[in-house]
Amino acid sequence: LRRIVDLKNTVCSGADKDCGFVVINQKGIDPMSLDVLAKHNIMALRRAKRRNMERLQLCCGGVAQNSVEDLTPAVLGRAGAVYEHALGENKYTYVEECRDPRSVTVLIKGPNGHVLQQIHDAVRDGLRAVKNAIEDGALVAGAGAFQVACRQHLLRPEFLHTVRGKAQMGIRAFAEALLVIPKTIASNGGYDPMDVLVALEDEARDGHIAGIDLNTGDVLDPAQEGIWDNYRVLRQQLHSCAVIATNLLHVDEVMRAGRASIKAPNPGEE
Repeated sequence: LRRIVDLKNTVCSGADKDCGFVVINQKGIDPMSLDVLAKHNIMALRRAKRRNMERLQLCCGGVAQNSVEDLTPAVLGRAGAVYEHALGENKYTYVEECRDPRSVTVLIKGPNGHVLQQIHDAVRDGLRAVKNAIEDGALVAGAGAFQVACRQHLLRPEFLHTVRGKAQMGIRAFAEALLVIPKTIASNGGYDPMDVLVALEDEARDGHIAGIDLNTGDVLDPAQEGIWDNYRVLRQQLHSCAVIATNLLHVDEVMRAGRASIKAPNPGEE
């Protein structure tokens, strides 16, 4: 306690004499020690979780200490405000106004567990989408525009002429399968999939970027409306669908070979 109080008196002096001092401990703190710290205007928090201690170091800076022997001003973190706030029946400690935070907390509130889980999933998916976009350095037009444009490209005669044999049939089937995405988007929006697809193909044939407007069922430019897909998601989608289709065809071949190996019984044999 004496070392903690001495450190507090050292850093909270001169121009910083009005600054507060907070001690956060993963273990417990006995009532007598809490009383001593409170008398010296030191806020003490006990039984902090390990993951919160790791996040505090990223948020405020500083280094967690295992003993008081190495306490120096260099190992301290900085925050503009630390206070306790009650939300319902629970109390939370807020650490705000950090200089260079590399970790933050998103507080989610809702009327029940189901709503909280839905909000949690939405926030997580949104953050991951932003992370993927930053790492990829690229985005792809959404609202079904990529699938329509990709189909148009695969069915171009100049492209099909570069492929010979049965592979052309596979390319045509793959191109048509891409339309499942815009069809599903249109159906989820309550619009007729065929009408939407015709409008999309007409716009794409004219060289425009064509996506589905779920508010009206018309065609829109997803780039102008800010509707984007992650590049890595579409890349994985195209790779996975080809691999899954190939595996299914292999299963069919194995079953067909198994039937062919079964010999018909000779007449008179049971």
